Amino acid sequence: MLMPTSSEFIELCRSQIALLTQAMGASLSVIYLTEELVESSQARLMPIAAYPDNAVALERSSRLALPAAADSPEIDAIPATGITQPRQLVLPLIHEELVFGLLVTERDDRPWTTWERSQVERIADTLSLACVMDQRAQWLDQSQQQHRSRQSQQHDVLDNLLHQLKSPLTALRTFGKLLVKKLQAGDPNREIAGSILRESDRLQELLQQFDEAIDLDSVDVLAEDASLVGRPIPLLPAGVLTTSNLELMPCSVSEILLPLIETAEAIAQEKGLLIKTEIPNFLPLVSANPGAVREVLSNLIDNALKYTPSGGEVHIRAREHGDRVRIWITDTGYGIPPEDLERLFERHYRGAQAKGDIPGTGLGLAIARRLIEQMHGSIQVFSPLKNEGWITEDDQPPKQGTSFLVELLMVKA
Repeated sequence: MLMPTSSEFIELCRSQIALLTQAMGASLSVIYLTEELVESSQARLMPIAAYPDNAVALERSSRLALPAAADSPEIDAIPATGITQPRQLVLPLIHEELVFGLLVTERDDRPWTTWERSQVERIADTLSLACVMDQRAQWLDQSQQQHRSRQSQQHDVLDNLLHQLKSPLTALRTFGKLLVKKLQAGDPNREIAGSILRESDRLQELLQQFDEAIDLDSVDVLAEDASLVGRPIPLLPAGVLTTSNLELMPCSVSEILLPLIETAEAIAQEKGLLIKTEIPNFLPLVSANPGAVREVLSNLIDNALKYTPSGGEVHIRAREHGDRVRIWITDTGYGIPPEDLERLFERHYRGAQAKGDIPGTGLGLAIARRLIEQMHGSIQVFSPLKNEGWITEDDQPPKQGTSFLVELLMVKA
């Protein structure tokens, strides 16, 4: 079923009919397009342009060599080569063996010559190609409208979810502040309350970036306003969520790692895991984005805790190496199959973990790699674990597990 025709295509049809009338002396011309009736699968025709006018042309075209009534002739009955009588021409509009209309014309005073028929055929070819282009343009416009509608609906859903997330987060931060104030220094619960407050601050920062990233009003690449065509598309706001245009600055790996380790120790205690750390007091500063480094290391530590069974160990160590600072995160989990290692940093790829009971999206490591690349660093994975990532205390590392190595450039003196 053809899409509704545009006003531009109808104007083209009228101009071609005027050409037939003024240059070739046609006394009658009608252009039909196919229409598919709901109650029938048989394609039929509807007039969209005519001369002298629709009523007169349709009444006169009933005398032409059409196999059915002129107001709704059946397209299936028209030969692909058209119908030619001394003073009448009925030519199908065809493109790539698809017939979707007719050009009907006649002349009262003289028959059509061979050359004139060829010119009328050229007009039919022009209309055929124009109709195809018009249909594709209409389809594209409809698709874009549907896409804009879906974008708007998704935007509304995300706005609603974001609004609903902010209220409990505000309450969580408030409770965390109250606990920190009420608990005495030295109380182990005070450290837990501090971790709650840090993580809620982190969530608030991510939600703020999320709010900016989904602001479709400023990134509407399908805007209907013609004045926007050709303008550069604005970049999403810089941040951890977008992994673009990160602002690099001198930052301390130790200051980023220590709060993460405090949180990890609480989780490890609940799961029956042992955490060992080796973080020098005076590590050189690195050129990085603190939020991005925190996101990467937090993700790697969370994965180590998540995929290490009870009774296992997680080792976190940092050290200077040449012009870089190396951060190792090693676990004694089941390890990663060799066939998964090469694809581990692909978005949504979970490999063997997809068959397990531990939930995940397969996005964390892909985001981590992108963030590290934005900071001109590197990230690698080894399974079984590497000895360099194992904190030795007269014990040999196991022959399983996984090590992640993150390298960040030190600030140049």
